[in-house]
Amino acid sequence: MTIAIIVGVCIILLILGFLLPRASWWPQKGVDRTLGTGQRTASKLPGKAGDLAEKPFSSSRKAANKSAQKGREGRSKMPT
Repeated sequence: MTIAIIVGVCIILLILGFLLPRASWWPQKGVDRTLGTGQRTASKLPGKAGDLAEKPFSSSRKAANKSAQKGREGRSKMPT
């Protein structure tokens, strides 16, 4: 379920980055802020549990940011 949500968010950010490159920053920042809060909260768990709980948020954040960036790059490489 969570994986499907992250994949959906990545696809939406990719499409937004391609169609509206300048307007895609705000949704990307919102997703980044939300996942960053989860990552910080999970990292406060004691010991190895904190490292393990933080990992999914970290990788989801990277995927969302990379997806939006690739959408903007694809738009910039298109012939006008």
